[in-house]
Amino acid sequence: MARQLDEQIAGRFPVGQRLRVLDVGMGQGTQALRLARAGHKVTGVEQDPGMVRAANLALADEPAGVRERVRIVQGSGMETGVHFLPGSFDIVLCHGVLMYVEDPDALLAGLARMLAPGGLLSLLVRNADALAMRPGLGGDWVGALGAFDSTSYTNRLGLDVRADRLDALTETLAGIGAPLHTWYGVRVFTDQAPDGAAPPEHGELQTLLAAEERAGRTEPYRRVAALLHLCGVRG
Repeated sequence: MARQLDEQIAGRFPVGQRLRVLDVGMGQGTQALRLARAGHKVTGVEQDPGMVRAANLALADEPAGVRERVRIVQGSGMETGVHFLPGSFDIVLCHGVLMYVEDPDALLAGLARMLAPGGLLSLLVRNADALAMRPGLGGDWVGALGAFDSTSYTNRLGLDVRADRLDALTETLAGIGAPLHTWYGVRVFTDQAPDGAAPPEHGELQTLLAAEERAGRTEPYRRVAALLHLCGVRG
C-alpha cells in the first residue's frame, strides 16, 4: 500500500513539494513517520491512548528533523472540524478505520472538507465483496456461504466489524466532492498468512511484494483482495 500511495503522490504533486498530511487513525504511526521522513509535515489523529503512546515512543527514536515535522493529536476522526480548518491538508489518510465506524458517511464528509482543492484522500478498507475468500480458502464452507451477502465479519482481534463495497464507496466519494480517482487491491495473495509469521528472506520478499503490487492493480485479481485502497481527489 505504501508503494501505491507513493505512486499517487508522485503523479499528483510536484517533485520535492513538502505536503501537509493528515493521518486519521494513525495507529502506531507507521505511515505518518514514513511520510515525515520523506520531508512532509504530518499531523496524526488517534483515539486509542495505547496507540498514542506507541506512536510517541516511535517518534522519539526519530532524528530531530523528523520529530519537528510530526504532530500527534489524541482524538476521534469525527472531530477533525474541531481541530483543523477546512482545506488545511494536501493529503488525508484514513487507513484501517472505516471498519470500526457504523456509519462512515459523516466521517468521510468531514475528511473531504479537510482537503485543499486537488488534495488526495487515501482510504484503506475491508473489501465486503471478497469476505467469502478467507473462510473459503481456509476450508470453512459454512463461513464462506454466510459471507457472500454480508458486510460484517470478525477480524483477527476477535472484534465484530464492518466491511465496505467498492460501488457504495464510489458513490459516497462522489457525493462528498472527492470522487474516486483510482483504486487498488491490497493482500490479494497473502491474506491467509498467519499472524506473527516470519517474513521471507529479502529476495523472496521483494518477489512477493512485486507479485502483490501487480495483482493489486490488475483485473480480476484486485477485486478479490482482502483490502481495498481507494484514492479520491478533492474537486
